[in-house]
Amino acid sequence: MKIVIAPDSFKESMTALEAAEAIETGFKKVWPEATYLKVPMADGGEGTVQSLVDATDGKIIKQTVTGPAGTPVEAFYGITGDGNTAIIEMAAASGLHLIKKESRNPLQTTTKGTGELILAALDQGIDHMIIGIGGSATNDGGSGMAQALGAKLLDKNGEQIGYGGEALSQLKSIDLADLDPRLANVTVDVACDVDNPLTGERGASAVFGPQKGATPEMVARLDQNLTHYGYVLKNELGQDVMNMPGAGAAGGLGAGFVAFLNGRLKRGVDIVIQSVKLDECVRDATLVITGEGKIDVQTIYGKTPIGVANISKKYGIPVIGIAGAIGHESDAIYNHGIDAMFSIVPGAVTLEESLEQAKVNTMKLSENIARTLAMSGHLTVEKS
Repeated sequence: MKIVIAPDSFKESMTALEAAEAIETGFKKVWPEATYLKVPMADGGEGTVQSLVDATDGKIIKQTVTGPAGTPVEAFYGITGDGNTAIIEMAAASGLHLIKKESRNPLQTTTKGTGELILAALDQGIDHMIIGIGGSATNDGGSGMAQALGAKLLDKNGEQIGYGGEALSQLKSIDLADLDPRLANVTVDVACDVDNPLTGERGASAVFGPQKGATPEMVARLDQNLTHYGYVLKNELGQDVMNMPGAGAAGGLGAGFVAFLNGRLKRGVDIVIQSVKLDECVRDATLVITGEGKIDVQTIYGKTPIGVANISKKYGIPVIGIAGAIGHESDAIYNHGIDAMFSIVPGAVTLEESLEQAKVNTMKLSENIARTLAMSGHLTVEKS
């Protein structure tokens, strides 16, 4: 019997690898002879670097970069075990959590630090990048990132414009002569799970600007500036990104990746599935176990458990979902490849207690699931 364990991280309690190890520990108490394959997963959001590093025996590298407010921050990126791929979470350098709520101003915040992380990764000799772009504090269309990589965004006087969404109103022309030449040999996959265009009522500024501190007046200015930016990108670079699905992700960073780095916008979980070769892992499995911190109706929209289930169902393999919490209206999950769901929380506890006891509770739940399966006779192990 081969059991594949492919969970996402459980936020604030377990990394994906720690969750997989806890599940394996519980199952081994019932089936010590089984073959277990742990595949840490992610969907492009927080924890993606750690999961892919763990899945490939890679490494995490710390790097001081320019934060979204222009001050230095300690960020990080990952390199896969084969040394070929860099994994970056833009939030590590340009995330909303790096600015106090009362100080947030998307007219000024910059993606420069994300560009600096990319430069650091290029120094590692990679030829592929996976970049998650959730959780941004920015609304600059990726202009700061492009400037960090050597692009010149010039005003009417031929001078570099400043940083932030406000400065885009001054943009007149773009010069890529000094763009880092190493980028020409790097494939860039961007984990993007929203389809918002760059501008308009569903655009970056209108939908995501308020959570970054934008007032209605700021939203109008930011949207106008991104519209101007989009026209300049089309005229100068031949990149028509204005209405491209996903261009508005991370304050227009999606558009920036396409325009400056020929980035490919994809669902995050699909990028991870390909990177860890999940298809090869599960095709001969007896059982697949996946999970994340919370499974609810939102899980069907590109989250890890459904991505894992979709691959598993290609081969008719049963899938169990384990979560810290199972939300209301989660029955829809059963129509998307998950055969059974279980919460690791054993009873009425505080959130703090559930986070502290997550590993132990996951082990206990996993043992109970295994005992139930063994008792029913659906899964057996041939002993030598």
